[in-house]
Amino acid sequence: MDTFSRYAPFIQDYIYARGWETLRPLQTAAADVIFNSSDNLLLSASTASGKTEAAFFPILTDLAENPADSIACLYIAPLKALINDQYDRLRDICEESDIPVWRYHGDVAASQKRRMFKKPRGVLQITPESLESLLINKHADIPRLFGDLRYVVIDELHSFLRSDRGGQTFCLLERLNRLADVKPRRVGLSATIGDPAAAGRFLGAGSGHRTKIPRVKSQSQRWRLSMEHFYKQGEQAGEGSALPAQAVLAPASDQAPDLADPGLAYIFDHTRGKKCLVFTNSREECEAVCQVLRQYCENRHEPDRFMIHHGNLSAAFRQGAEAVMKDEDAKITTCATATLELGIDVGQLERAFQIEAPFTVSGFLQRMGRTGRRGNPAEMWFVMREEQPESRAMLPVLIPWSLLQGIALVELYLQERWVEPPKEHQLPYSLLYHQTMSTLMAGGEMTPAQLASRVLTLSYFRWVSQEDYKQLLRHLIKTDQIQTTENGGLIVGLAGERVTNNFKFYAVFQENEEYSVHAESEELGTIVKPPPLGEKIAIAGHVWVVEEIDRRRRQVYVHQVKGRIPAYFGDVAGDIHPRILQQMRQILEEDRIYPYLMKNAAARLNETRSLARAAGLPGRQLVNLGANTYCLFPWTGSYAFLALERFLRLKCAPRLGLKNFDSVRPYYMQFTMDVSEQDFYQILQEEAAKDFDPLDLLYPKEVPVFDKYDEYLPDDLVRKEFAYGVLDLAEMRRCVEEITRQKG
Repeated sequence: MDTFSRYAPFIQDYIYARGWETLRPLQTAAADVIFNSSDNLLLSASTASGKTEAAFFPILTDLAENPADSIACLYIAPLKALINDQYDRLRDICEESDIPVWRYHGDVAASQKRRMFKKPRGVLQITPESLESLLINKHADIPRLFGDLRYVVIDELHSFLRSDRGGQTFCLLERLNRLADVKPRRVGLSATIGDPAAAGRFLGAGSGHRTKIPRVKSQSQRWRLSMEHFYKQGEQAGEGSALPAQAVLAPASDQAPDLADPGLAYIFDHTRGKKCLVFTNSREECEAVCQVLRQYCENRHEPDRFMIHHGNLSAAFRQGAEAVMKDEDAKITTCATATLELGIDVGQLERAFQIEAPFTVSGFLQRMGRTGRRGNPAEMWFVMREEQPESRAMLPVLIPWSLLQGIALVELYLQERWVEPPKEHQLPYSLLYHQTMSTLMAGGEMTPAQLASRVLTLSYFRWVSQEDYKQLLRHLIKTDQIQTTENGGLIVGLAGERVTNNFKFYAVFQENEEYSVHAESEELGTIVKPPPLGEKIAIAGHVWVVEEIDRRRRQVYVHQVKGRIPAYFGDVAGDIHPRILQQMRQILEEDRIYPYLMKNAAARLNETRSLARAAGLPGRQLVNLGANTYCLFPWTGSYAFLALERFLRLKCAPRLGLKNFDSVRPYYMQFTMDVSEQDFYQILQEEAAKDFDPLDLLYPKEVPVFDKYDEYLPDDLVRKEFAYGVLDLAEMRRCVEEITRQKG
């Protein structure tokens, strides 16, 4: 029987109503796995390839033919906005069936949650944090809620592969399986999986099922890609240069105000009359860009056509922007961060802009995938901006790192289809603390052996030793995070209750202390570190004056004014993979001018290559900047770079006479030293050959709190987690070996 005939009648009607003439190969392959095996399923295909329907058509068919006695399908997504979007989509599919669809997160009304608890059936959509809340607060109800759970669908799987949030998600699934005595199959969906086999192992760990990864010939992708470079003031790199044959020159800016920032003027001009997204890498940059673009509208006496969307804005602001974007007639542009990077339906976008390079190939692909739906090619315009370097600036400052990084991201995917793999072999002690406290909160008193059997046996903790866990428990008892009872059992202690009795405990990602911002009755969003009364803040794409601060309730009251100021929402760190830096090095070595480079970008790249070659780059990694000042270009990722920094300062500095050390991660290190270049290579090689412990790369008495719950761990485990789980020593040693080949 063909796949269409195997679907439930209401699914067939849904397909007929939309005029689909054929099923896609991905949908046929997914149906075969779900209908004809008991395996997990990983669907990796481009954005808008029909992954959601491929997974849910056979799942919903099974639920219609074999009704369950509980929630039968759990759908996990990283964003509430994605859940809201898919909620409408699934309800539309299930409209003619008897399968209810529920959503469960912080913005869902309590009345809806009560209805789900009263009669749990069908599909439940949830975030990892809300699932954590369920396991803690509805512990006794878990068997009733999930006793007949058959499927777990994890959307945007790639976003869970390289963080503790992904570890938390899979720990929760294993805990749920044990509590409800079920073994649901897992279905992972993603458009950006670089190593399907590794992702399949990650998806299936602890599930009790094998994982199938259908090999389906992907549809040919058409891209419209451009990359342009701008100095924020002064003459542009392409002015007066011959136009490279491959480059396409965009129309000159003639609509933005005089003296406008050329890069933002370029965006302003090329979003007019179109529906676009402008991606930035931080919320601060997002606010700054939106402020400037709105000022340009005001200066030109045009209606405001810019909106804003990021994680610190209130739900009302975000949902308002999403609703406008779905309006096919609205020709607006939304400035956004990663909150619109994932699979939220934002209607038919005509163009995406990316200011500076993202940190990951995965991020680039996700952002590119926001456009190009309904048969149109995906379209992204990179806009690289930098200050004009001072005439006396030294070599490393003269290199346009973001331009090289952007080209590297594109080339890695075009040439190799490479995307960042999952992180493996971790020592996630911060998450271990979190799941230990969560398990005690949920289950109440238990012996140390019972606690260890529930937590340490979770697949994500397979690299953690029993001795490490004993050390953690002893420390938690000593600090009153956990208490011992008269019976020798363990319960959450008074200090532990102060941590766990807070809704922020459900999340394992780092959060800043935030204040909610209010203008009269409207909540605008949240900020970090409110300024004094009378000072200005930037949020929601506008500038506001602080009228009142309620520190006890963490609320700030403001009124709107004109102007432009920087915003601050807390630090955002970028984890850049070694392959990206290695590709950047290769770009400097090549002579190609890539076809997507516009005039200024092509000229800036040519200029950089000439500059680099004159200095001996990229073949030479240690460059003399004059006298005894040097610059080292490791060409490696963020955490190997961090390890190399520490190796130089803690292992090599006395012999090198290292001083004035400064670094711009993960691009270069600048320092003075008392030895020659040849001695540098010799000392580096000798010190790297020694058999030292990774813990030797920590400073005396240093306790490097890196993850959210590190502050509750014993110092020894914090140090061990950083040394063995964060610092990339294997890649650092490879890097040192490559550097020292240059000696002699």
